[in-house]
Amino acid sequence: MSPGTGPEGGPLLDSGQVLDVDVAIVGGGPVGLALAILLQQQGLRTAVLERRTTRSSHSRAIGIHPPGLAALEGTGITEQLTSEGVQIRHGAARTRDRRLVSIRFTRTATRYPYVLALPQERTETILEDRLRSLAPTALHRGHTVTALVDTGSSVILAGISGADGGTGAVRGTGADVGTGTVGEDAGFAVHAAFVVAADGARSPLRGLLGAAVEGKVLPDHYLMGDFPDTTGDGALGVLYLEPEGIVESFPLPAGKRRWVAHTRTLLAEADAKLLATTVQERTGQQLDTAGNSMLSAFSVRTALARQLVHGRTVLIGDAAHEVSPIGGQGLTLGWLDAAELAPLLASGVRGVDIRGQLAQFDRRRRRAARTASAQARLNMALGRPLPPPIMRARNAALAALFRAPQLGDLVARRFTMQ
Repeated sequence: MSPGTGPEGGPLLDSGQVLDVDVAIVGGGPVGLALAILLQQQGLRTAVLERRTTRSSHSRAIGIHPPGLAALEGTGITEQLTSEGVQIRHGAARTRDRRLVSIRFTRTATRYPYVLALPQERTETILEDRLRSLAPTALHRGHTVTALVDTGSSVILAGISGADGGTGAVRGTGADVGTGTVGEDAGFAVHAAFVVAADGARSPLRGLLGAAVEGKVLPDHYLMGDFPDTTGDGALGVLYLEPEGIVESFPLPAGKRRWVAHTRTLLAEADAKLLATTVQERTGQQLDTAGNSMLSAFSVRTALARQLVHGRTVLIGDAAHEVSPIGGQGLTLGWLDAAELAPLLASGVRGVDIRGQLAQFDRRRRRAARTASAQARLNMALGRPLPPPIMRARNAALAALFRAPQLGDLVARRFTMQ
């Protein structure tokens, strides 16, 4: 087939035709892109189907933990990431009045003794550029998958192309495998040996599969924003443990800093001035509201699919497991999924029976997600509001405990997913 030109120069699948690939990846975010790169480098033909016509410019995840950097080594982009990001080698817990705890990530035994801070938009750009260098037509933007059929020996996806599609999905296709065509209402079809759902926490493909999910909404809300860094803290990551709720402060490239404040309710209509006022009242730090470049309010929910492998379709990233963004583990967790899955799919495409290995993958990745979720809940508990006398007593106990270097090293490893 000869695809036309889609948004941002990406290929647009022609209506009524079937694209044959080894692996189709639904979702062109950082996890889907990383998996596509790993597969392309193993000689597999991939298609990445992304619903959005343009990449979101709204910065979300910023932290890349050491295991995430190790998982990305196979993509060939770690050197560029580390050169552009801020290497956070030290962390500190404070109150407005005094310093409580210092943590050195450099004491941990790893190739990457730091957490790398880089806005997700930039990380995605680097990944997309790398994929295009390997396979210029692999990424298909503006393609919404609405149907999936697993034939037992392959999978057929069908959907709507040409613009941002909705999130609704309908089981069934109207695809005719024998003739290689689809019904006129399908828009496009992709025929693959395996399919991977990397389409986010609200995963429409997961809905098509009827995959059961265990989840809960937690009583935690946050307001975050990026501002010019006027703190003098440089590359230090800082947690302010205050009675009104935690305030987190992390360095970003280009002289910026991200601030995250725990709030009692979801402040969906908040502006930069409100976040700046909150930060100043709790920490004494003054933010330059005129230089605010991102603002977001969010609540926290967790979710874990009861099964990640469904025949020839596999869930990874947020489609498989959603953990609290506090602690920044979600992105790294997804990349670890991709790094473990890629060689399995390569073997499967080459005719190896990988059903047993996929079952083991399912168990391991679900276990890793439960561990990350537990760590995230601990992080959030640390940041919830407490009456001032209780907060002072708790902070004093933390300061005393951290006088033991072994505890500091243990916490550093936990916070960096090691």
